[in-house]
Amino acid sequence: MPGSNLVAVILLRVLELRLFFLVNALLLNVCIVNPATAFADSGSIELLKLLPGRMGSFRQLQPIGNPQSLTTEGLLNREDQTNSASGNGRYSKAVTEYISDKGDKFLVEAVQFGRDADAYSLLTIFSKSRRDRAPSETIEAGEGIGTASFIVPGGVAFFKGRFFVSVSSVGNSGKVPEAVTLAHLLAELFDKGEGDVPVLVKHLPEWQEAKKQALYLPGFTSLGSIAANQPVLATIDSGGDADAVATTYGQSQLMIVEFNTPQLAVDNDRRITSQIQELRSQGRPVPTAYRCVGNYSVFVFNGDSEQSANSLIDQIKYEQVVQWLGDNPYLFQEAQRRYTETTLGVFVSVVKASGLAFVSCFALGGLFGALLFVRRRAQQKALEAYSDAGGMLRLNLDEMTPQTNPARLVGPGH
Repeated sequence: MPGSNLVAVILLRVLELRLFFLVNALLLNVCIVNPATAFADSGSIELLKLLPGRMGSFRQLQPIGNPQSLTTEGLLNREDQTNSASGNGRYSKAVTEYISDKGDKFLVEAVQFGRDADAYSLLTIFSKSRRDRAPSETIEAGEGIGTASFIVPGGVAFFKGRFFVSVSSVGNSGKVPEAVTLAHLLAELFDKGEGDVPVLVKHLPEWQEAKKQALYLPGFTSLGSIAANQPVLATIDSGGDADAVATTYGQSQLMIVEFNTPQLAVDNDRRITSQIQELRSQGRPVPTAYRCVGNYSVFVFNGDSEQSANSLIDQIKYEQVVQWLGDNPYLFQEAQRRYTETTLGVFVSVVKASGLAFVSCFALGGLFGALLFVRRRAQQKALEAYSDAGGMLRLNLDEMTPQTNPARLVGPGH
């Protein structure tokens, strides 16, 4: 019996050693065959495949794996993004390095989302983070890089379709032009998706300028990170089915919260109005102005005055869009309306064209008539003899009009 126990212990130790060497061999094989798999999940590997080994004067170095800076800076997995409608905040991320022919290295961080809106949201969060970190630095909108982009100190960030990409210079913040060139090349690789910023951003007053400082949160769960010391925002219940955008106009901060159902908008409006009254009675901070516009809840914080805050809100229009999941039951009425509008448009165009032609002909005729009148008057003044015909052609029966060319006259008897 003691001998059999010793044999069993020896066999067990041998099996443990074989298992140990087998596991290590598998890990070593994985790292050698595909180094990126040691750092990235399957989604990240697919994302890395979109990044070519050579682009223009840039050559890709060894893939590094998952980007850490976006996570460590708190730009991903934020509290206000945890229940994003894009699929519970799921995304794929990857990072690699490129080196130029001059030897300059650039870090490329790419994140792929389920929706265009989430990629744009990360771009706005990224730009706000850079502005907060270095208020004295200049952050400007890029031109022609992806759908929207920002040039930041040491690099550039853009979004296109479902992708967010950050390109930053490694060890030398002065290589921004080369980073922009690399960003242009990368932007050509991705599908443009919807090819535009979210519609809610376009409802901001003067949105082309306002979007440069906008912060956009789709499917948010909290708004505490947008406006600090505003307890009224804690009463908003989005249910993960609301989007928000905020930007600044001078010292005023404008925020639009869009609820995707009328019932959710009405319930939140009731709670917000009640909470504002309660906060005002307690002497606590309240918005300078608040109003419900359609499914929008619009806030203005830190405004100069209530009048100026309301003037900002007056510029916001809620545009309702109805989409039928099946066949449109009002298709015939819609066709009639379009036919009527088209016919009326053609009639109005014909009337306009006819009126324009009449006015043009009348003006042209008046111009020629005026020129002819002036010419006739000039001829009349140039006559040396009296004419009782107003300068017009007349028979010289009384021989009072002098003959200017007697050689052309037929003589007597001829």
